[in-house]
Amino acid sequence: MTGNSFQVHSSEDQTSREYFHHSSAQRVNTDIVLVEAIRKQYPHLELVVVPQNFTNLLAYASAGYAKATPLEDSVRDPVYGVSLKQRSYIPPNRRLDSRPGVFVEQIIFGKFMYKWKDQEVILYIANGRDGVSSYPDLTNQYILTTNEHKVDELLKLASTWNQQLHNEVWVFDQGYWQKSAELYNSVQKSDWDSVILDEDMKKALISDVENFFDGQKTYTDLKVPWKRGVIYYGPPGNGKTISIKAMMHMLYKRGAEKDDDRLTVPTLYVRTLASYGGPEYSLRQIFSKARQEAPCYLVFEDLDSIVSDNVRSYFLNEVDGLTSNDGILMVGSTNHLDRLDPGIAKRPSRFDRKYFFSNPDFDQRVQYAQFWQGKLSDNKNIDFPDVLCAKIAEITDKFSFAYMQEAFVATLLAIAVRGGKNPDTFALDAQRFAGPEDPMTNVDKQARRDRMHRDDADDLDKLELWVEMQKQVKILKDEMEEKDMKAVELPIRPRAGVGSLNRYRDELDVLLHGGQAEHSGTRF
Repeated sequence: MTGNSFQVHSSEDQTSREYFHHSSAQRVNTDIVLVEAIRKQYPHLELVVVPQNFTNLLAYASAGYAKATPLEDSVRDPVYGVSLKQRSYIPPNRRLDSRPGVFVEQIIFGKFMYKWKDQEVILYIANGRDGVSSYPDLTNQYILTTNEHKVDELLKLASTWNQQLHNEVWVFDQGYWQKSAELYNSVQKSDWDSVILDEDMKKALISDVENFFDGQKTYTDLKVPWKRGVIYYGPPGNGKTISIKAMMHMLYKRGAEKDDDRLTVPTLYVRTLASYGGPEYSLRQIFSKARQEAPCYLVFEDLDSIVSDNVRSYFLNEVDGLTSNDGILMVGSTNHLDRLDPGIAKRPSRFDRKYFFSNPDFDQRVQYAQFWQGKLSDNKNIDFPDVLCAKIAEITDKFSFAYMQEAFVATLLAIAVRGGKNPDTFALDAQRFAGPEDPMTNVDKQARRDRMHRDDADDLDKLELWVEMQKQVKILKDEMEEKDMKAVELPIRPRAGVGSLNRYRDELDVLLHGGQAEHSGTRF
């Protein structure tokens, strides 16, 4: 024992004293040192050592299932009788956020009286990282009790609680699974009432998933694996992502009520295969977790970019492998179905159902305009009559929801920038410095000429929202025509390793929203 060369005073906690002494010198194995010190200090108690990474007893207590009281004596033992903590303040993520920041504490070394049910135990918590490198960073919990079997019951319940989701979503990123409260909160804002889709297609999406999770017996009776795969595909910005989030929200409600005996269904969301162990390691971790959590909803968004040629065979092995995938419903979304390997896209035993998310039709575009009308209903400075919804739908033919969102956002930003000034006066002032490259220069000039020469001008042409909307739609249509022309001019090139053709890369989502255009099909 490293501390046997110094005298421990009667008022000092021997284990705490040993930890500080040991940590001040060369560290070899902190766990062994503490075990020896604890057994000497408490010879009549049983010792149970529990790693904190899977069983966090303090978190379990903070959730209300137990009580942890610090055992500190700052008067008689001012050096070693007080826990060693790192305390820091985390400010809000954004300066515009009105919520206050939070104080957080990380316990490096601490001693507690831990009460659970009718049991009281002494609990030491110690960070046992040996050396100064970032890995491994190990924290152990040392439980002193007179009844080891009772502690086993506590560990069982606390470990189970730690592995469960508590208003969170499992997200796989950078090579490991993590719980995301942020994604969960985002999902709670999405429901099927917020999704603008063909009603029959919406019902089919919902019934497809519900029938799968309710149909275990059907699959068993037919002697087939209880697993499925579904693909959502189509142009970007037409509701694939918001449909997935609405489905996640719906599945989280299963089994939530007391009289609902249906199986709960967690969502496992795969963000990327990039990891320190390589994509093959990531796929092994992903499907291992999915099998553990089954029945579950396993989401691969942008499936064509996640499952590249170099991991295709490994992905298929996990899907078709000897290990059972019962209870796993995979959903993959893609903007380019033709980029998916035929072994994924055309094998019914892997992904047996496909749903095409097309550009919205006239009625859906009217619905989307009505959504914005509702959002702006409390703004007395914007006139948005009912008739304008149909007019906007007329001029946005062939627009995706992403393009429609861009038209509305650009229109309202332009109105906000003017700050109440006359539109024509503001446009003339802006043209003085914008130069010939600004697309708004010609659009503004053309808009003024059209209004001057129109004989059939009506009351709508007096509405600032309608006037500005026509300008922004004109810019977006010119952009669409330019993209179409470039697509035709680009040569067709074969996709490496696959017989299908890869014509060109669609950059609409990046151009408009930095890859976030998928969210445009929702009512926020």
